[in-house]
Amino acid sequence: MTRTPQEVFADHGKRLGTGDLDLIAANYTEDAVLITPAGVSHGWHGVRQVIGRLLADLPDADWQLTPQFVGEVLFLRWSASTPAHQVTDGIDTFVFRDGLISTQTVHYTLTDRTDRKSQTP
Repeated sequence: MTRTPQEVFADHGKRLGTGDLDLIAANYTEDAVLITPAGVSHGWHGVRQVIGRLLADLPDADWQLTPQFVGEVLFLRWSASTPAHQVTDGIDTFVFRDGLISTQTVHYTLTDRTDRKSQTP
């Protein structure tokens, strides 16, 4: 039985919490596309790159998520904070296919909480 987008996203959150990039990538289709301001990444290798950077930017973060599902699409507004950094403007879009994530857009501005410098990946 194919998982619903809500089930995939709930599982994705659990996998993100492990930090295991191979485990996280297994929730994506083999031909997944991830689009960020830095460019387009493809496949499981691209997932490891994009998600690896996100997790490196926000290690052990406190996350606040506001998901909106419509059919096979998820619009996600999010924020996250660590002692050193924060994101207040996170926006992702997920497209699901056959119980996996097939496309994801990722945008956020990483702000250094100590001197308020910001970076957009």
